[in-house]
Amino acid sequence: MATTDYTSHFHARRRLLFSAGTLAALAACGGSSVSLIAPVTQRQIAVAPGVSLQVRDWPATPGGAGDDVIVLLAGLGANAHAFDSLAPALAQRHRVLAITRRGYGASGKPLPVDDASYAPATLVADLLAVLEALHIERVILAGHSIAGNELTLFAGIHPQRVRGLVYLDTTFDYLASGGFEEPEPSFLDEPQPGPADLASMPASIAYAKRLTKQWWPALEANWRATLEVLPGGAVRPNTPPAIARAMDKAAHNFSPDYRRVRAPALVVTVDPGTLRKLFPWLLQADPATQAAAQAVLDSFRPLRLADGERLAAALPGSSHLVIRDGFHSDFFIEYESAVVGAIEAMRWDR
Repeated sequence: MATTDYTSHFHARRRLLFSAGTLAALAACGGSSVSLIAPVTQRQIAVAPGVSLQVRDWPATPGGAGDDVIVLLAGLGANAHAFDSLAPALAQRHRVLAITRRGYGASGKPLPVDDASYAPATLVADLLAVLEALHIERVILAGHSIAGNELTLFAGIHPQRVRGLVYLDTTFDYLASGGFEEPEPSFLDEPQPGPADLASMPASIAYAKRLTKQWWPALEANWRATLEVLPGGAVRPNTPPAIARAMDKAAHNFSPDYRRVRAPALVVTVDPGTLRKLFPWLLQADPATQAAAQAVLDSFRPLRLADGERLAAALPGSSHLVIRDGFHSDFFIEYESAVVGAIEAMRWDR
């Protein structure tokens, strides 16, 4: 695959579950010490026959906004634990919900029967069902990566339910960026786990640590929630490959309609800056591989920034925060104070 082609499809190629071909897109969590003491309630909420979603619920701290609710949606392959740091930080002033979409973590995993099974419209219906069950009328929706699809669609269909939107390093239009493509091996991909890496939960965690630029305490909770422990102690992803593929395909073949969005929006774009932030697993690679990776990075950075600008331009009156030298998967932990500050600075009711 040519360098320019690789960069245009970069986010489409990165998958969390190694059953789908790579590890990356690890949604990090646990960077804030407040996450260790903030109270959280976890529940399962039925959204369809035989399907329930995991919902983690942090009440606002005393003196907070009370009935002001922020809903956090994770990126591809991740789960509600992705926000075990950001959520309690936001709960200093808001009630915060983090939801694991169907197919992942502790949520229900119905096998796909058609293209609609894991389409954004189905996920939006699930989100509405959660809000109805909890008797929540209006929310600020924040979504990481592919969750931007759900934000845009939900805000267009249910404008009366949305106070504001926070796009956390999402792509303007996944379909226009190339859409879904079957994974193809690349020398820049993360090393695949061997039998020893899957022999136990500690071994799998050690494997994950080797492929990340840094390891946050609560990142482990998110990682553990993606895995099933088998008899004898070995592990495997708890999302069946058919579901992972259906979600990936539906997300990357969706074209959002921003014209229907009326809520104020905050767009956060991440500029990786260095190889350590885009390809942390290549830091010990040979010079030729590092040079090729640097060429990809140099091509990718302006494309990523232009994509963020396009998203902000499609949302009139939006605010745009660019985070430099960040990693797509954990920037909202490493730069948590900047993200929280930008959210708190927004005027949601306008």
